[in-house]
Amino acid sequence: MSLISIRGMSFSYKKGEPVFDNVSFEMDTNWRTALIGMNGCGKTTLLRILCGQEEPAGTVSMDVPAEYFPFPVEDPSLTGRQIILQKAPDARDWEMEREASLLSLHEEALDRPFAQLSGGEQIKVLFIAVFIGSTEFLLIDEPTNHLDISARDDIAAYLKRKKGFILVSHDRDFIDAVADHIVSIEPSGIYVCRGNYSSWKEDLDRRNAFEKTKNERLEREIAGLGAAAARTAGWSGKIEKTRYHMDPDVSFDRGYTGHQSAKMMKRAKAIEKRIERSITEKEGLLSGVWRTDELKIVPLEGRRNELVTARDLCIAYGGHRIFGPVSFVLRRGERMAVTGGNGAGKSSLIRLLCGDAIPYEGYLNVASGLVLSIVPQFTDTVKGTLSDYAALRGLDRSVFRAMLSKMGVSMLEGETDLGSLSEGQKRKILLAASISENADIYLWDEPLNYVDIPTRVQLEDAIIKYAPTMVFSEHETAFVRNVSTVELSLS
Repeated sequence: MSLISIRGMSFSYKKGEPVFDNVSFEMDTNWRTALIGMNGCGKTTLLRILCGQEEPAGTVSMDVPAEYFPFPVEDPSLTGRQIILQKAPDARDWEMEREASLLSLHEEALDRPFAQLSGGEQIKVLFIAVFIGSTEFLLIDEPTNHLDISARDDIAAYLKRKKGFILVSHDRDFIDAVADHIVSIEPSGIYVCRGNYSSWKEDLDRRNAFEKTKNERLEREIAGLGAAAARTAGWSGKIEKTRYHMDPDVSFDRGYTGHQSAKMMKRAKAIEKRIERSITEKEGLLSGVWRTDELKIVPLEGRRNELVTARDLCIAYGGHRIFGPVSFVLRRGERMAVTGGNGAGKSSLIRLLCGDAIPYEGYLNVASGLVLSIVPQFTDTVKGTLSDYAALRGLDRSVFRAMLSKMGVSMLEGETDLGSLSEGQKRKILLAASISENADIYLWDEPLNYVDIPTRVQLEDAIIKYAPTMVFSEHETAFVRNVSTVELSLS
């Protein structure tokens, strides 16, 4: 057991806003810790600090060295076994094969060139290398992006058998399966919670409910104090006027009246100060915990109910059938999740529905005149300035910017090159553009890679509320479970 202790840590990049401001927390190096937070909140920065790649103000104390994962593979022509031996020279064949078995990785994959392995196989080889050969504290950064559900389950089961790492992931079910502690980067600082994502979410909901109740109380208090202040100020003004009453038949004590007026004014000032304190306290509410604004989707309405019909549909490249035959009908208001492992043909089917020239057999009818809104699997189309991108897609700029802001993406005015943004920010631009469009069908291909948990929840809530017609492929099982109304399995 060893502690990582951080005291009074502050850090900011040159000419930038502070990433961390006087934060303090402790964590045990034996924990299976999930590090969560919004895109851009400082997760990667914290990993870089723990690795010694950044130097913050304050104190960072840890007795064990840290290693970033996944580590770079300099020569991908080497076999998996050779790469493991580079990291762990004393590793025995039986140790490699034991770890491969725990990861559901076929032994023959260890003897194939790394470059020829699938993404899931590659990440599994890297895990074998570090867990056999490293005694360092692992900082595991988003290991599941682009991996299918089966590979995620294999890695989750494997990591649950291990201990002593920080895991950055946005996959809620994956975190639930792996983590025994959560470190959450929140607006007020860093919050440490025992348990997995679900237990942290319950705690967050309790904190939000407490803040909401307190907010409502303060609103009532401010309203009551405001009315009292107005009444007191009115009384004071009336009493002050009587000091200069010129009716000779009315007797009064000017000194007493002035004293009463001053007393009322003093009381009014005291009430004003109480109102200011209450307003200040109210403005600080919810600033310390995650909160999200509601997104909006406005799908097109139409009389046609059946939008897509497929019978005995197959996709084949060079005579090799990728999937099929499958048959389905997509009706207005349905949200169809296309599921299956990597290589099953999910992206090919979505691209076919988008109108791409994908070779297929069987019957497919997409109703004429439909407006499609597309989120592609990759972000290479996100480039130029924000204004250029909005104009290219014909977006309502005010709606587009509002959706982006609600997703936590701002400060993109002027000549900012969208191509230089992080993958999470680019993905949010694609999503914000799509939900800003009025469409008959929303076609999303792995939309959530690199996207933070709060934005995933925002999207789920909006989709459920506004019920757009969708066809989507996504490897996060929580999103599929919460959003889909029908499933098309290609496995």
